Amino acid sequence: MKTIHLVASGDLRIAANQTCWAAQKAMEDGLAVALKAEGSTLKRAHPYDRVKKHGFIDSQKMGIEVFRGIDPDAPLIVAEAVWQYSHHVLAGLTTHRGPILTVANWSGQWPGLVGLLNLNASLTKAGVNYSTLWSEDFTDAFFKNGLREWLQTGTVKHDQSHVRDLNLLRLPADDDQTGRDFARRFRHEKAILGVFDEGCMGMFNAIVPDHLLHPTGCFKERLSQSTLYAAMREVSDEDAAGVLAWLRRKGLHLDLGTDEATQLTEPQVLLQCKMYIAAVRIADEFGCAAIGIQYQQGLKDLTPASDLVEGMLNNVDRPPVRSADGKRVLFEGEAVPHFNEVDECAGLDGLVTYRLWRELGFAPENTLHDLRWGATFKGDYVWVLLISGAAPPAHFIGGWKGASSERQPAMYFRLGGGTMKGVSKPGHIVWSRVFVMDGKLHADVGVAEVVKLPDAETDRRWKETTPQWPIMHTVLKGVSRDQMMARHKSNHIQVVYCPNEKQAHRAARIKAAALAELGLEVSLCGDVKLS
Repeated sequence: MKTIHLVASGDLRIAANQTCWAAQKAMEDGLAVALKAEGSTLKRAHPYDRVKKHGFIDSQKMGIEVFRGIDPDAPLIVAEAVWQYSHHVLAGLTTHRGPILTVANWSGQWPGLVGLLNLNASLTKAGVNYSTLWSEDFTDAFFKNGLREWLQTGTVKHDQSHVRDLNLLRLPADDDQTGRDFARRFRHEKAILGVFDEGCMGMFNAIVPDHLLHPTGCFKERLSQSTLYAAMREVSDEDAAGVLAWLRRKGLHLDLGTDEATQLTEPQVLLQCKMYIAAVRIADEFGCAAIGIQYQQGLKDLTPASDLVEGMLNNVDRPPVRSADGKRVLFEGEAVPHFNEVDECAGLDGLVTYRLWRELGFAPENTLHDLRWGATFKGDYVWVLLISGAAPPAHFIGGWKGASSERQPAMYFRLGGGTMKGVSKPGHIVWSRVFVMDGKLHADVGVAEVVKLPDAETDRRWKETTPQWPIMHTVLKGVSRDQMMARHKSNHIQVVYCPNEKQAHRAARIKAAALAELGLEVSLCGDVKLS
């Protein structure tokens, strides 16, 4: 491979592409040096745009045009230092015959790792062969050896010995029976996932085909975000003010200002309160057991962000919402599980987890996070799990009093809106991911420990990522950094707390049995104990 073509998928939002371009350029320069050392030349398949002031593929239309000019048998690198929309390049990659390598910089800044994992998961679902690598500066032995392997063979093989097929394992009879009995009831009762405009942000991997979803007992109610916006307009100012007053009584800190363009303002928060009420009422009207709001495309031009809303929905202790006629309290004493960014894989996982944890007698609040980044701290590899606000306050140190809401970054969220920010409490969790591979639903299940880091280290990690978002410091048990990157088929990871370490292992086994009974191909990852 003497000449390697390079493509870079970016955001749809020009402000994000412009802001993040410097990091992408630095990554590509480092990648070019690494390839030159191996006797290869990196050739960009699309130029820097001097008008737009960035060099990203910023639409599916552009992606298709770019791939028309690439030899379909040429070796190709997809380089990502940013969050990207996978559908911009997916069409071209599905018909590319040459060897494909996806590469990301090991940084939490924008972040390329999250973009890479989403692209990898989308390629996996689409049945496209690819290899993948990651590096901080493209000079380490892991990256150089992997790059050399790809240049010589067209593939890179990674260690995935941490993955164990559940079909080859024997669970304790009681755990297996508990999980399968639950799953049979879950499938029999059926459930509706309310999907507000699926296909968010190019996440092809986040769409579960109906024919795979229906055997689990879940069905989609396809809703329009215009319906949500219309319902918001029917919510009274008094009802919105009541939700805000409830939040303040609970101790939520609101980082308020007066500049609509750069600060979180009370009018923005009141609109978010209206969205919260409207979402609960729509869920009740359509009988939805869980809902997913897309937000980004469409709503971003109409209302503040949905993230504060999502955090409230995912918490059992949340502001009460009455029906429009005032006669009923909706979903009283329960969360309304929300799957951020309409990630339907997370929606199925989150609903199963919520109901199963209820039966086990555990706190049922769960959420997805981005598998954002990580670094070693005092001998442990501690991942930064971070998401744009959907984490429930029940996960935070101090609960509602430990939660705050800050304005979403303007380059992504023009109309602002607050997040649900907090530091996740120490404890033992079960992590999981549902994904589509080889035309089937799969699920990986593992255990982890959430650890408390010094305030200075937490602040450093926030500054390296997005300080407005909730953070979870996580040590995955029995799974190395590179094993996780090699296997994980999503930008998202689902997490839920357990009372202690022993119960986390038991709950992971029961959940694995439940998902298998629902028809998923299940793997236990890392140190999940079998007894």
